[in-house]
Amino acid sequence: MSKVLGVLVIARNGDREEFFQDPKTYEPSPTRSTPLGAAESFLLGSYLRSQYLSPSSSSQISGIKHGVVDTHQVHFYAKAGGEGAAIFDSTMALLQGLYPPNPNNKITLANETTIVAPLGGYQYIPIETVEPTNDRSLEPWTDCLAFQRHVADVYASPEFKAAAKSAQPFFQSIKDYVFGRPTTLENAVNIYDYMNTQLVHNQTYAYRLPPTLIDQARNFANYHESAVFSSKELGGIGNLAGRTILHSIIDSLDRITFNGDPLKFLLIETSYQPFISLFQMLGLTKEYPELIAIPNFASAFAFEIRRGPGPEIRDFLRIKFKNGSDEGFQTYHAFGHKADIPVTEFVYKLENYAITSQKQWNAACNLPYDAYATHNGVYLTSVSVTVQAALAAMLFVGLLALSKRVWRRRGVRSHAHGYEYRHEPVTADVKRGVTL
Repeated sequence: MSKVLGVLVIARNGDREEFFQDPKTYEPSPTRSTPLGAAESFLLGSYLRSQYLSPSSSSQISGIKHGVVDTHQVHFYAKAGGEGAAIFDSTMALLQGLYPPNPNNKITLANETTIVAPLGGYQYIPIETVEPTNDRSLEPWTDCLAFQRHVADVYASPEFKAAAKSAQPFFQSIKDYVFGRPTTLENAVNIYDYMNTQLVHNQTYAYRLPPTLIDQARNFANYHESAVFSSKELGGIGNLAGRTILHSIIDSLDRITFNGDPLKFLLIETSYQPFISLFQMLGLTKEYPELIAIPNFASAFAFEIRRGPGPEIRDFLRIKFKNGSDEGFQTYHAFGHKADIPVTEFVYKLENYAITSQKQWNAACNLPYDAYATHNGVYLTSVSVTVQAALAAMLFVGLLALSKRVWRRRGVRSHAHGYEYRHEPVTADVKRGVTL
């Protein structure tokens, strides 16, 4: 059995209240975690502990401490934008399962008194939150003009229009169950989110909803989000969610494999969008079409770095996915491989598509001014270069005329042998709104 050197896990948050995303801009609304979501994430943390920390597991990470956490060996990120509050709560619940209270979490004071941490040795583990205002790695799609254009292009495509037409009978049938929410394919993800939230938490609603409607709603939401958050080209704007998180993936692989870094386990708690993009980018959807879908709450995507069997000197990557708290890990092979992929090959195939900085995000998201402009999230075709030149000329003539007018009002009079100046108070022009 090959030795596990380190693991990166990307986890989705647990159950939360209804969540709305603008269908055009994907601007999010607030939401909160639920006790069910905390329980789901706790179970995921316990499962990850059994896989990667337990000495009895064949996948235990070599050299990792499984009792009291060593914060040099582990690092935890939580997305703070969008569903941020629910995601942070899910991270805390996951860590309670990953590193449960331990009576060895104690300290001996100078007076020889031993103090055990509260709650039987509860472990307070630092979590680094990732804000979209200064780090776009976990929510790159908001405020991204090119992504908004991509969404508009998806809605305008013949494939989407055909799907919307075939979906009309379903959306007509659910009007009595969504209470005024727009029943269109463009709003499919919000429709499904509302119906699923009510089905789980509202008994009256659960008793009324016909059993086949929730599966249809989920299928349309899966189609919608897969169309929006994926591209056929690795560097396509639809893969934006995968391209930004890819930097963290490659960086962690580099730290664990090549740098002699003490890091052995990295967790990124986020929303569902990066899963969809990564499944597409790694070529998994070709071999495993069931992955063309929104992952369930408390899903996990694991990248295990394993030492190759002798005499192999390379390290390999084993990719696993767990779709929600009711399933175990399944192994998937990237880029058409039939086995684990060498880490060097994985990095080589993807590193040029990773967005690693705010500058690169700006370059990917900001459209040229002569292509498109936006107003309140709606794309408007810009004027042509000829019209722009004409407008610039008109502006220049106007400024020239204004300057001559101001110059005359200043009372400048030309004479054959010099100039005579007559000054007026500046306040007169300021009152008329002219800045001098």
